Amino acid sequence: MADLYYQLEKDIRYIEGLKACFNCGICTAICPAAEVSDYDPRMVISVVQQKDEEELEKLLKSDTIWRCGECLSCKTRCPRGNVPGYIIQALRALSIDTGMFTSSVQGRKQLALKRTVGDHILKYGYCVYIDEVDNDMYPEQGPVWDWLRENRESMLARLGTSYKMNKSGTLRNTSQESLDDLKKIFDETGGTKRLNKIEKDSLTKAKELNIDFDEGKDDYFNHLYNE
Repeated sequence: MADLYYQLEKDIRYIEGLKACFNCGICTAICPAAEVSDYDPRMVISVVQQKDEEELEKLLKSDTIWRCGECLSCKTRCPRGNVPGYIIQALRALSIDTGMFTSSVQGRKQLALKRTVGDHILKYGYCVYIDEVDNDMYPEQGPVWDWLRENRESMLARLGTSYKMNKSGTLRNTSQESLDDLKKIFDETGGTKRLNKIEKDSLTKAKELNIDFDEGKDDYFNHLYNE
């Protein structure tokens, strides 16, 4: 695939993110992800600057580009105005668009994110919604969470929220009009196409791994979530 750089250089995040890097390493020094993993934003930028198609392909197929938390601490400290976080966003998009995301453990987990955060936005209008946060998937919530979920209607009413109500306030129902507008935004910006691409290529990978693939929290989803 000899046009990877051509595709990357069309992304506005790449254009805005790479100006005049001289690999000083400040981005790596300030990066929270680099502190707790082998992630090194300086290395990523170095690979991108080389414009070596083979090396770029390796990067797109690696776990590396999925370790960034997109906090943009790098943006605040770079002495030359580079934004490694933007470049990572462009690399992630290209990895999904080319199907290379399924080549890495962390990349494959994009399906789990799509079926949680992505689908929840379109269904509820929220990235995280209390009805979807159970102890089976999020044991770190602790045993008290089971009680909170079981009694959430009365508990959230006491806290003054608008849970499942058609009025302003925290956890209110998102109107159908707003949900329709969200869907249109996803359609127009390419978000829907990318979510569908994740599903399509994940199906191919699931068949390769001989894991059942369906919808929601299926065998492949649980494999990814617990991998």
